[in-house]
Amino acid sequence: METPEQPRMSIRTAASRPVARLASALLLGAAVLSAGAAQAAEVVVRAGYIPVLGAAQAFIIDKQGWDKEAGFDLQLTQFDSGPNMIQALASGTLEGYVAGVGPLIVARAQGIGVRVVASTAVEELVVAAGPDLAAAAKGGNAAKAIADLSAKLGRPVKLATQPAGSIPNTVLQYWLWRVAGVDKSKVELVPMGIDATQQALLAGAVDGATVREPALTIIRDRLPAVSVLAYGKDMIENQPGTVVGVSEELATKHPEVVQKLVDLTVRATKLIQQDPATAAKAVEQVLGRGLIDAKTMQRALTSPASRFSVDPRSIVEKTKLIQDFQVEIGVLKKAEPVDGLFDASFFDKSPKG
Repeated sequence: METPEQPRMSIRTAASRPVARLASALLLGAAVLSAGAAQAAEVVVRAGYIPVLGAAQAFIIDKQGWDKEAGFDLQLTQFDSGPNMIQALASGTLEGYVAGVGPLIVARAQGIGVRVVASTAVEELVVAAGPDLAAAAKGGNAAKAIADLSAKLGRPVKLATQPAGSIPNTVLQYWLWRVAGVDKSKVELVPMGIDATQQALLAGAVDGATVREPALTIIRDRLPAVSVLAYGKDMIENQPGTVVGVSEELATKHPEVVQKLVDLTVRATKLIQQDPATAAKAVEQVLGRGLIDAKTMQRALTSPASRFSVDPRSIVEKTKLIQDFQVEIGVLKKAEPVDGLFDASFFDKSPKG
């Protein structure tokens, strides 16, 4: 009985050897693939952003996982202001920037290596009128409405906006004094942060404010008497909004990653325009904070106050105009050259179809 049993054991042992070799090969192959995937995604782009709808493309890229598919890792960090992001860029803590163009101009003038490689949105800002100002504006133009409300209240009309030197503050002043012809004595500008502006308008602490989406949609849902006194195109047509900036180091060492980032920004813009419902789900995960549903975000994405545009050249001339006006009102000593700041070479190579 022992003699016939031994060959059967030998057969099993012999058969197990190719199986073991196959298993080892599979494990080795999996390890190689895993290492290859890790190597492909080893370039990390740490980007700061301001929580506004103009940064929607970055949120879509991140939440849809397009960055990982393209072989890099976009890591987003929220900031409350552009200048704070510039400090992080200068120190090497960030490689990317998704916010207004103003701080980047200042940064480049100070010798910090940055480039604007894409726009994301233009004409983001609107002037939202509180109930009293909205009622006054029904029968006439903005200058008359503000003057009438100021006379009724016995004080200047309070308009909330971001601090002096910011793009929202500058654009509001340009519209008030240059476009609408408002008497300066009839207006008091109240500087505050983005979230505080929304709350102040809802609470009736100010008579109007510069806001962006999705704040505008949220405010009007909660307080339907609020109306739009001026859309972005009425203030400064094609006004620069949010942009994508990158460090010179990233652009020099990893131009292929910057190219992919711009390509995906174009792709995300198309998604917003062609499938806003899907886009809204990704954006809601970042901006919603559990308080805004995807349907509300979709309405904000498709609102007249939202205009998404990627070509960085489209905002160069109006960026110069805003700088010149900032010199005029005393928030800048001199206008800095901006042509070297904008790099459209990546956008030109992006698929547009």
